[in-house]
Amino acid sequence: QVQLVESGGGLVQAGGSLRLSCAASGRSYAMGWFRQAPGKEREFVAAISRVGGSTYYADSVQGRFTISRDNAKNTLYLQMNRLKPEDTAVYYCAASSTYRYPWLLHEYDYWGQGTQVTVPS
Repeated sequence: QVQLVESGGGLVQAGGSLRLSCAASGRSYAMGWFRQAPGKEREFVAAISRVGGSTYYADSVQGRFTISRDNAKNTLYLQMNRLKPEDTAVYYCAASSTYRYPWLLHEYDYWGQGTQVTVPS
């Protein structure tokens, strides 16, 4: 079993930055960040391989967001810069035993409870 706990969400003005964290228990997995805005489906944001050597981003966040991990601390991060109102969503971290198709929700075995990010327009 893996438990995931996100933190770091909040309200930030457009153009600002936030860093999300996800504390994980249990064995190490490939990890991802997803988000879900009101009335929309959950969508892929970024993913990182188990040892951190490979990353993958959604086009909408490429160049603004950076995913990273500290395996010694069992913690996943998402640095979000140049935030836009359309980034407003609940952000979820997730763990996957594979890294075949990291942009697909069903590849992930465990999910956190989510943390709210709000960027007012």
